[in-house]
Amino acid sequence: MATRISRVRLGAAVVTAFICGLLFASGIDLTRFGFAQDGKTGAKVASSQVQSLAETGNAFEAIADHVTPSVVSIQTQRVQRNPRARNPRTPPGAGGLEDFFRNFEQQQQPQERSQEGTGSGFIVSKDGYILTNNHVVADADKVTVTLLDKRVFDAKVIGRDSTTDVAVIKIDGSNLPVVPLGDDNVARVGQWVVAIGNPLGLDFTVTAGIISAKGRPLVGLLGRGNAYAITDYIQTDAAINPGNSGGPLVNIRGEVVGINSAIASSTGLYAGYGFAIPVTLAKQVMDDLIQYGRVRRGVLGVRIDNAGAAEAKAAGLDQVTGVLVGDFAPVNGFSPAQKAGLEPGDVIIAADGRPTDRVSTLQRIVRGRKPGETVTLDVMRFGSKKSFRVKLVEVPETATAVASSERLPATGGSDLREREFDKVGLTVEPVSADLVTKAELAEPYRHGLVVSDVKLTGPAHGKVIPDYTILVSVLNPGPKRPLRSAADLDSVLSGLKRGELVSFLVYDIGQSSTRVVTIPVQ
Repeated sequence: MATRISRVRLGAAVVTAFICGLLFASGIDLTRFGFAQDGKTGAKVASSQVQSLAETGNAFEAIADHVTPSVVSIQTQRVQRNPRARNPRTPPGAGGLEDFFRNFEQQQQPQERSQEGTGSGFIVSKDGYILTNNHVVADADKVTVTLLDKRVFDAKVIGRDSTTDVAVIKIDGSNLPVVPLGDDNVARVGQWVVAIGNPLGLDFTVTAGIISAKGRPLVGLLGRGNAYAITDYIQTDAAINPGNSGGPLVNIRGEVVGINSAIASSTGLYAGYGFAIPVTLAKQVMDDLIQYGRVRRGVLGVRIDNAGAAEAKAAGLDQVTGVLVGDFAPVNGFSPAQKAGLEPGDVIIAADGRPTDRVSTLQRIVRGRKPGETVTLDVMRFGSKKSFRVKLVEVPETATAVASSERLPATGGSDLREREFDKVGLTVEPVSADLVTKAELAEPYRHGLVVSDVKLTGPAHGKVIPDYTILVSVLNPGPKRPLRSAADLDSVLSGLKRGELVSFLVYDIGQSSTRVVTIPVQ
């Protein structure tokens, strides 16, 4: 019994001590009672924070009030012609009832059908010049513009540029509302932006977001197949849908920083990613179209890509940066960059003293110059730094490079021997006479090694395409040498250790162009 009483007294003493401890701690503000969530949740918002939020809201309201009147809704009409025709195999007055009714149905169909489209644009001059997308007004037989105040104008297409997806149209008016153009060069990722346009038939819709990225390339979306296509887009999470195309992307000061042009979506509707053409580029295109009726674009005459880790390492760079020269794009018979001394495999690290970390950066620098002006390029050539002065030439309006979509026949044959090279994960064979004829190969691509297979787990996977890639020569390690047989490739690879790099000049049959591929040896 005594033992039980002592245990009870002990328990009571512990409880009493615990309660006293809580009271003592609370008395000196060591412990606070509250709900399970953090006590900060219920904290009051400071008046300065309320004021800041109000100012942001006021800015959005001001943008909607002052910019929307300069935004326009664009309606286009394309006439599709459907000529009435008899069955070409049936002479007049001949044939059975099926032919009679088929010809009758064709004759009842209208010869012309109207295809309508919608888009957006924004007024940039009081006398009616409007910026929009090329794809909004391309091939349109009639363009109509509607303003916020419901006035309707017939518009004339002043000029279009498919490589930048920029177009200029004009309406007859005076003292029209104009939106100011900003400078996308100083726009930063994370800044607020507003998209205004006519998505899904909902006229003059305003959505807000931020700049999600800059210098974003959209491979294969716009200017596909054109060696001079510009890929330098502003990415935003402001909601953009079909019908927004051509409308302005506006910063918090009410200045246009881009032309809304595309979305990344598997459904064709907004999925969180929209893309706008930088306004500085659009203004240059607009000025040329108005003044010359065409775009006067100076180019280097090269095919370029962002340098990857392997290319940067092979060039002798400590960081993954720069623009890789893969091939030359002759203009009127010659490439100014090639004439100045650049070579495939060079990595351009600066232009006119400004670092070129990616293709879009180099494009921005070059497009700021006119044809005939000179650009100084600093390059790394497999460990050696060199400098070249390149005089820009003007791109012909019809300069395009068309890629073949027809798959070529297999290159193998009984008289050709394949050989595997595990060090690079490639199987190659000499170029056959059949391939030379069917692909219309010119020198020196007739004597290279065509890639017949790529090992899925090998280092070359994703870099070359079987049956479409010809290994032309080895650029690095030096000396540069052509590849005419499997023995030539074997002599190169046999001297390389695991982890070392080998750079090839390859010919892409599908694109009819050369490029540089750097592969780590395994």
